Amino acid sequence: MRVVVAEDSTILREGLVELLTLRGHEVVDAVKDAEALQAAVRGHRPDVSIVDIRMPPTHTDEGLRAAIALRQETPGCAILLFSQYVETKYAADLLADRAGGVGYLLKDRVAEVSDFLDALRRVAGGETVLDPEVVSQLFASTRKTDALGALTAREREVLGLMAEGRSNTAIAGALFLSPGSVEKYVTSLFGKLGLPPSEGDNRRVLAVLRYLDS
Repeated sequence: MRVVVAEDSTILREGLVELLTLRGHEVVDAVKDAEALQAAVRGHRPDVSIVDIRMPPTHTDEGLRAAIALRQETPGCAILLFSQYVETKYAADLLADRAGGVGYLLKDRVAEVSDFLDALRRVAGGETVLDPEVVSQLFASTRKTDALGALTAREREVLGLMAEGRSNTAIAGALFLSPGSVEKYVTSLFGKLGLPPSEGDNRRVLAVLRYLDS
């Protein structure tokens, strides 16, 4: 993959560059602020960008806001947020365009390099990958529940695991259900959330976004 790395910490930035290079990927640019990130993505058109949220000058949410701007400019521009913090103020906006190709991982919760690289590959391929803690805090930050009122407790569990990026097989293993049962729950919750089959939309992503919006 062709990758842009945006990280203000020199040690972390260089570490990511070396890690990706050793795994056979091409780091087309490595930058330390949001302005340089936007220029790098526009200039190189990478397969995916790894973006820290808190970067100069204020070290608050520059990286996240730059990611949102890039995806508004180029829908589907693949972004993997890689941060120590869960920023709920703009995170839902990043997910709301429904184009896929977005991820949010917490640095201190990535236990294996292989997990990180798998998430990066999936985001580059158009999937949505969220750390469970990110999902939890996004849920906690929302206040409206009307859209989910029709879901059963089990359907909510299934949807929560879907939001973590898990497949039906993985959900079945986590909840000790058969794959067929999971498929029935997924089909049911799609119906309750008003998501009919469509060739143009990814219903799993739309269901997660509906959950976050609620």
